[in-house]
Amino acid sequence: MITRVGHAPRRLRRVFASVALAATLAASAASAQQIWRPGDPARGAALAATCAGCHGAHGAAPIPGAPALASQQPEFLKLQLVLMREGLRDVPAMTGTLKGLTDRDLVDIATYYAAARPFRSPPARDPALYARGETLSGAMGCNSCHMGDYSGQRQVPRLVNQREDYLAGALRAYRDDRRSGTDTSMNAVMYKAADSDIAAIAHYLAQRTEGTADAPSTKASPGVVLR
Repeated sequence: MITRVGHAPRRLRRVFASVALAATLAASAASAQQIWRPGDPARGAALAATCAGCHGAHGAAPIPGAPALASQQPEFLKLQLVLMREGLRDVPAMTGTLKGLTDRDLVDIATYYAAARPFRSPPARDPALYARGETLSGAMGCNSCHMGDYSGQRQVPRLVNQREDYLAGALRAYRDDRRSGTDTSMNAVMYKAADSDIAAIAHYLAQRTEGTADAPSTKASPGVVLR
């Protein structure tokens, strides 16, 4: 396991955050059941009206730097909304946005976006950059968790056709230890990745053809990037 000097406090904070999230969701059986129950997309649409300012209509026309939410994995959306509401994931643009929303509200918002037609990145494929990103994504085992078509699964997010600038920013944040998931797997995978490699991966994922699948990787190589 690779540990960078000076980053132990951040890793400990992530552990504490994960424990706090688990405690939040386990506080009552009723609360846990509420989070994982089926949602009401019509109710979610009404609650998400103000979200269109950044994420676009139906979550499919985001402004620069903001993620597309349309057709995202519902469990991933529920988890991230809870993390942000509880202050366990720091997203400055979302500060205060979720204050006062109940578990039911978050479930309905997530259900609404998950059912929306997916965002399509404008076609602007650079053949060399795309090929480089495809090679790197396979070598780093990205499709082991995100699936062969990069549509994600359960609490693992959809990446295909996501905004390229958002993907690049998120991958840099994982590499630089400024963001983590519920564990540190993404930080390990992106460790030492060069900006040029991140740009290639983001371009590949943003420009992929919807519905096509790569052969799933049998192993990942955290921290190992092809040159």
